[in-house]
Amino acid sequence: MPVNAFSNYPGGFSHGVTIRGVPIVTTRTGNVFYVHSGTGNDSGGANGSITQPFATLQYAKTRCTANNGDTVFGMPGHAETISNATTLTCTVADIAFIGLGTGSRRPTLTFDTAITANIPVSAGNNTFHNFLFVANFADITSFITIAAAAEFCVDNCEFRDTSSVLNALVCVTTTVTVNADGFTFTNNRILSLGTTAATTTIVVAGTMSRLTINDNWYVGAALSNTAALLEHGALNVTALEMARNKVYRPTTDTATGAILIKTTATVNTGMAYDNYVGCLDAAAIILFTSGSDYAPINNLVTGAVNASGFLLPAADTDA
Repeated sequence: MPVNAFSNYPGGFSHGVTIRGVPIVTTRTGNVFYVHSGTGNDSGGANGSITQPFATLQYAKTRCTANNGDTVFGMPGHAETISNATTLTCTVADIAFIGLGTGSRRPTLTFDTAITANIPVSAGNNTFHNFLFVANFADITSFITIAAAAEFCVDNCEFRDTSSVLNALVCVTTTVTVNADGFTFTNNRILSLGTTAATTTIVVAGTMSRLTINDNWYVGAALSNTAALLEHGALNVTALEMARNKVYRPTTDTATGAILIKTTATVNTGMAYDNYVGCLDAAAIILFTSGSDYAPINNLVTGAVNASGFLLPAADTDA
């Protein structure tokens, strides 16, 4: 039978393809499992196929093989409640968790019951794509915690607060003295409603290399002196790329903080470029902590209503 009897594109798609929000995966070579909370079964009566899905992502993970390139599809309408740090754990390397569906039909993970409810990641090369993460408890410490897991990726996901007091403090946190190099956070939406504690997208608590934060959209509540995208204390980050992010943050002051990157580390490398920021800062606006050593190129900010952005920091000159 001719090769093209099965496909009009026998060569496949080298970078994958998405049709109506559903990724058609050709770059993964391992086993494929499906999960649905309404029709699935974890008790042995299902095989994880699209017609016999499992009920939970955690059970599907146990059927995967480390470093095999396996894929777990969350089916449209799938929903799980994450009430602790054991409901879903990424302990098997090289799994792509991919959500199917668009809008409210995307697989939804709701975090409740305790501030420690989170997804710990302790194996490398895991990915979450097209999931909706919802905070439904006061001051969830972090949706995801990375512990000794390099090359973790979060792409095309959405992070939401339920209300101004049912909120998350951080989307992704790395823990102390672990290898979380190569972390990629791209094409995500962060919708922060917290008014007593702001959401910082990424908090790095260990030195890191090759951190990528690109093409994300962030809308936050009116809070002061907290970073919207990245905070890494005194820990050095090298080879950072932070590009094309859009942040609307009606911050009232950045006197002791910075909107895009807050840090006291001074031996950092990388570039932050083409980012757009809208805020309502009452003082001089700070996008990057002074002395952080990053190269900020072509970042635009506006601190007034109905005013176009200006370059910040100011353009360099050829002295």
